[in-house]
Order: sequence, then structure tokens, then C-alpha cells
Amino acid sequence: MVRFLPRRRAAAAAIAILVLAGAAGGGWYWWHGKSAAPRYVTQAVTRGDIERSVTMTGTLDPVTTVQVGSYVSGIVKALGCDFNTEVKIGQVCARIDPEPFQLVVEQDKADLATSEAQLRKDQAALTYARQSLDRDTRLLTDGVVSADQVDSDRNTAAQAEAQIAFDHASLIEKKAVLRAAEVNLAYTDIVSPVEGTVISRNVDVGQTVVSNLQSSTLFLIAKDLTRMQVDTNVAEADIAAVKVGQPASFTVQAFPDKEFDGVVRQIRQAPVTVQSVVTYDVVVDVANPKKLLLPGMTADTHIITAQAKDVLRVPLPAIRFVPPDIAKRRAEMREKWQNGERPQRAEGAPANPDRQARRGPPGSRVWVLKDGQLTAVPVKVGLDDGTLVEVSGEGLQPGDKVVVSEQRDTETASPSVTRRTGQNQQRRPPGPGGGRF
Repeated sequence: MVRFLPRRRAAAAAIAILVLAGAAGGGWYWWHGKSAAPRYVTQAVTRGDIERSVTMTGTLDPVTTVQVGSYVSGIVKALGCDFNTEVKIGQVCARIDPEPFQLVVEQDKADLATSEAQLRKDQAALTYARQSLDRDTRLLTDGVVSADQVDSDRNTAAQAEAQIAFDHASLIEKKAVLRAAEVNLAYTDIVSPVEGTVISRNVDVGQTVVSNLQSSTLFLIAKDLTRMQVDTNVAEADIAAVKVGQPASFTVQAFPDKEFDGVVRQIRQAPVTVQSVVTYDVVVDVANPKKLLLPGMTADTHIITAQAKDVLRVPLPAIRFVPPDIAKRRAEMREKWQNGERPQRAEGAPANPDRQARRGPPGSRVWVLKDGQLTAVPVKVGLDDGTLVEVSGEGLQPGDKVVVSEQRDTETASPSVTRRTGQNQQRRPPGPGGGRF
């Protein structure tokens, strides 16, 4: 038993040394973690513009589009217009075979001539009837003819006068029929009613055109392609922010690097419901002097509903940042207020912790990092675009570093915090029927 005692003492001593070393290491780690200085993630104060806009997808259309159809039925004999043809008012775009209509005109002219000849014949008969009546009236006084003969002559003259009136009415009818035939003949020439550009042709030579109550469109003519409009669908949640006269901009896939400008001209009050989503048609006027924009192009449109020019801007997280020690004191004060206590306000804490502690921009201060020290700068919060926010107040200049988050040595920066927010990302992807910033 005696010879094993030194070994036991050596083992106990080793265990004691390990325990003391572990405790010392844990204490050092705890103290180091407690005293580790925070690291602040900062962004620079910038000066520039801030815009808030509504985003939606629209379609480019000519301001005025005329559908040209046919008033009469027949076979297309010739074409005078094609796609992209620049037309003038009255220019013949197509001609329907006029022969059947010309035959009708000639027949109606013959009927009119017959009615005119009948009128002249009846006028001669009236003249003779009046002469017979005058002669027999004189002979009646001499007793040569009977009174019945005179009455018969008077009746014949009256019938002749009635026949003349009938002939005049028949002439009016024949002239109207002839005029209708001439109009139909004129309609065999399908002409452009406006000056513009043919953007669609739906007829070919030899095709039979049938005229009915819903006449098919033969040509689609845009009146003026130097002036166009974007028809957009704005969601009902965003329509209140859109006003007539607001500036707008859009891009098209044909020119992805070019931005076109426009102005809101009309907000149509007729709702459009698609899959239970209510939208409203907003019309944006666009100048197209070089005719780069074509009808039917898809336009990714942004209507600027509010904007601020040449203002100081800070990232949105900067106005929400509160140092942890102040946030802790605010939480303690808020808890005491809720419990009915009236604690003395600590230095640096707001007068109303409930209001300042709620989520959202407090609109009172940002924290600027100067020489490694945090300095609170009072500011007034203005317009934001979802990334940057307008601020104003003394003590803040472009280039100042405002704190957006705090990071301990043992923490890992969140991508949402350390992402680059210096750019003015004004637009977000649209939802169904439009989006809102």
C-alpha cells in the first residue's frame, strides 16, 4: 500500500492543475467576450434625388386608331395599300369589283328616265283635258253639248292633274334609288378616312368581302405614330397615389438601355377585374418623333408619385438604429411605465419610450461615427423610396458615416445589413396589376 501512494498524489495534482487551467481559460474567454468592443457597420450620407413610384406593365398603342371596313359586299379587285403604307385622307386602299353596282346604277337611271317620260306624257294629257273642258263649257251655253259632257271633261282634267302629282312623287323616288345605287358604287372604293400609317391589312385580292352589322376590319390605320400612349393597369391599392400630370418613364425590350419619358393624361374610372384583382387603366402620353416605339410593345412603366430633388439621403436602417445600451434602457423604462411607475429619465433616453421604441423611423436622430465614437445627430425624416430616406437638420453633411447596425467580434454580419445600399434603388418588381414602393 505504501508504494502506490506517490502515484495517487501525482494523479490528483494533475487533475487539480487541469481544473484550474480550465477555469482560468473560461474566465478569460468570458471576460474577453464581455469586454470586446463593438464594430459598427456604416454607410455614407449622400446628396441626390429620391423618387417614389408605382410600377406596372403596359402596352404601347397609337393615340388614334381607325378600323377601316367595307360598306358593301363583293370581291376585292385591287389593293392600293399594304403594311406600313403612309396614306392620305381619301386615298384608295382597296377596290371591290364595281360592275354589279354599275349595272344597278344604269338600271336605276333607266327607271328615272322612264318616269320623266311618263311625266311629260301626262302633262300633255292634262293640257288636252283642260282645252276640252274650256271648249265644251262654251258649247254648253249654246246648247250644243250636254251638261254631262262638261262634267266628264272636268273629271278627266282633275284625273290628269292627279296623275301629274303622282309622276312628280315617282320621280323623287327614282332619284333617291339612283342616288343610293351611286353611293354603293362609290363605296366600292375603300378609302382612308385619316392621314396616317397602315399597321394592319386583313384582305387580299380575290377575297370576298361580306358586309353585315359587324363588318370585318380590312385595314387598321394609326392616325399619327409620332404621338403614342401607354395603356397600363394600376392596382386599386396604388390608384389613389396616381394623378393626372404626373411624370412617368418606361423601358421596352427592344431598347433595354434607353428610357422613355411620358406624362399621365387620363385615369379611366372603369374597373378591370382579372382573377379577383381590380385594376384601373391609366393612360400615359408619349412623344415618338423618331418612331422608335411600335404599336403593341410591352412597356415596363414607372409613374413617379412623389419626388425630392437634391436632398440629403441616408439608408433606411440608419434611422432605425439604436445603440444596444440605450435600447436596453428604453425597454426598462417602457416596462416601468406599463407597470404604473414613473422612473427618472436616463440621459440619452427619449421622453416617450413607447413612441420611440415602436417599429419604424423615429424621425428624430441618426448616429454618426466620428473618431470611433457614436454621436447622435437630430434629423427630420422626409420621403423614402424603400432604400434611402430624405433627412434634414444641422450637423449632418454628405460623406458623414451613419451607423446602420452594430456587430460584435463573435457575430457574423447579416447579408441584409452589409449589402450595398448606397445606390438609389428606386424600383421594386411589380406584383399582379402593379406594385408600390
